[in-house]
Amino acid sequence: MAILFFDLDGTLIDSAVGITRCVAYALEKLGEPVPADAELRRWIGPSLRDSFGPLLGDSARTERAVELYRERFDALGWTEHEVYPGIAEAIEGLHADGHRLAVVTAKNEPHAVRILDHLPFGHRFETVSGATIDGRISHKPELIAAATERLQVAASACWMIGDRRMDIEGANHHRMRSVGVAWGFGGEDELRAAGATQIISAPAQLRPLFA
Repeated sequence: MAILFFDLDGTLIDSAVGITRCVAYALEKLGEPVPADAELRRWIGPSLRDSFGPLLGDSARTERAVELYRERFDALGWTEHEVYPGIAEAIEGLHADGHRLAVVTAKNEPHAVRILDHLPFGHRFETVSGATIDGRISHKPELIAAATERLQVAASACWMIGDRRMDIEGANHHRMRSVGVAWGFGGEDELRAAGATQIISAPAQLRPLFA
């Protein structure tokens, strides 16, 4: 039996449309130029403040950008995603095999819970560890620590599964093993450079990996 922590965006769901449209909405409202789609996709994974901050260079405007992002996300953005093919079957199979499952995401926790509640396999996760609204807890090392505390497990007994370097680096921080998923937004080169324990290219590989 393994304890498996899953990232959300880029691992369980393809949320590129919702996230990039909400970023664009916030920047437009602030009168800022909107980067090209390829650049916007790089915003998927890090915390919002880590992405808006360097661009806006002002803490008050950064907070306003986060508010505007959430304004659109609450209304529409949270629905703008698709489950990756094969993920539902992988999650159901891992649960049937007796593994414990949780979600660890830099998305704010209420939004993450809302999305999971509407996924057909969302109830298979014991907890959702997401960022606090004020951003006090928003980085993967902190989010992983919160998940291990809630489940009362040692990090050494867990695996972190995600598509970006932040997922792998968070696992490395806790000396956890990790699985990089190449179908998301980071890609195999990023995952390898971050030091992923394993890299897989399809959800169907998850269940056999933990058999």
